[in-house]
Amino acid sequence: MNEQATAIARSEEQVLQTNKVIRNTYMLLGMTLFFSALTSTLAIVFEVPRLHWVLSLAVMIGLLFAVSKARNSVWALPLVFLFTGYMGLQLGPIISHYLVLPNGADIVSTALGMTGVIFFALSGYALTTRKDFSFMRGFLFVGLIVLIAAMLISMFFSISGMQIAISVMAVMIFSGLILYDTSNIIHGGETNYVMATDGLYLNIYNLFIHLLHLVGIFGGDD
Repeated sequence: MNEQATAIARSEEQVLQTNKVIRNTYMLLGMTLFFSALTSTLAIVFEVPRLHWVLSLAVMIGLLFAVSKARNSVWALPLVFLFTGYMGLQLGPIISHYLVLPNGADIVSTALGMTGVIFFALSGYALTTRKDFSFMRGFLFVGLIVLIAAMLISMFFSISGMQIAISVMAVMIFSGLILYDTSNIIHGGETNYVMATDGLYLNIYNLFIHLLHLVGIFGGDD
């Protein structure tokens, strides 16, 4: 009886801990998305130029590494806001590119709306059903490798339809990652809400960029 009671107590404790991580993750995610939107707006208003992609990638990786190293320290929250604020600054020039088009506002709002619908639908499904999507890990890892390879190829070779294919692939992969990362939080695979926020934020960020590209193409941008 004592062993059974102990097992039940541990199970209840795990559920409470998981629910706490979920609650903190989505609260922090909301704040970082708002902060990122703020810095993106400032970048648009003040016409902040976009960094060269090599320098931008280096800064992003450096900040991600810093957040990971400080995940359990008092520096975790300031660093995650620094990271998401920086990402917002880099997003500003991309949005500005579309806003100057005759239907630019519609393109941006459509992509933003689609991103929100996809995120809430997929994350909500994972939270509601509590289904384990860990089986997607291998597929998503391979998909990311293929995506990165395709993006590198597109930088050096002009292949018809390559950019569309890359964005379609990216939308599928980052949609899958939303399911996987949400499931990972639910089932205790990620117990640090700062790192959980980082993962979901990057999924949303990349999903929005590639949806923006697709909507821009089919909306008459290209």
